[in-house]
Amino acid sequence: MIAHKELLNKLKGFGLNSYESKLWVALLSRGVSTAGELSDISNVPRSRAYDVLESLEKKGFIVVKVGKPIKYLAVQPHEVIERVKKKVAEEAKLKSDILTKLKDSPLLTELNSLHSDGIKLVDPTDKSASFRGRAKVYNHLSFLIKSAEKSIHLKTTKEGVVRKSDALANQLKKASGRGVQVTITVPVSAKKEAEKYFSEIATVNTAKDNARFCLVDNKNLLIFLTDDLKTHESYDSAVWVEAPEFVNYFSKLHQ
Repeated sequence: MIAHKELLNKLKGFGLNSYESKLWVALLSRGVSTAGELSDISNVPRSRAYDVLESLEKKGFIVVKVGKPIKYLAVQPHEVIERVKKKVAEEAKLKSDILTKLKDSPLLTELNSLHSDGIKLVDPTDKSASFRGRAKVYNHLSFLIKSAEKSIHLKTTKEGVVRKSDALANQLKKASGRGVQVTITVPVSAKKEAEKYFSEIATVNTAKDNARFCLVDNKNLLIFLTDDLKTHESYDSAVWVEAPEFVNYFSKLHQ
């Protein structure tokens, strides 16, 4: 095999599948080559080589050389990066435009109606979920903050202050702007830093323990299950419950 597995895995960031990665790397090493030659040195079946090379040509990774037999030329990697960036930006804009149009469309109204009717049938004990990975947890935290009507009580560690500011400050500011009471509790050692980020939008309190949780409207609770100093962000875990009686009891324990 011409390229080691680690290099091929990294090429997924270019939007290439396994066969595309193997053929492109093989062609980079040769400069110009035929489909048969590339198949032999990349271990891609000949029955697939032409289709995969056609796909690479459409994506802008290679060009087809005129003549017989058909040969392929590799595009310089730095040029490929520019092409991939442009394509990603164009696709992102297209998707963003589509989603923007959907916000005020009859389709969204219908989908919201379906959700409103469906949620009435959900047993209260089913309103819970678990999350693994800090990004997923913060996505749900953001959702809870957006939906807050009365109060948000966010408790974090010293290390979590900057993370919360980066990920949630805008949503917390909007919540505060619409009249939601925002309280952030941190360790004593993190009070100054927390005030730097949140003093204009929240009341900053201190506590001795390092618990991490978020209470919203005294009915939603998201609580972290792991120690952020000992756990990689990919394995950071949390659970969420919507249970007013339990959440109200929990909130009294932390007042």
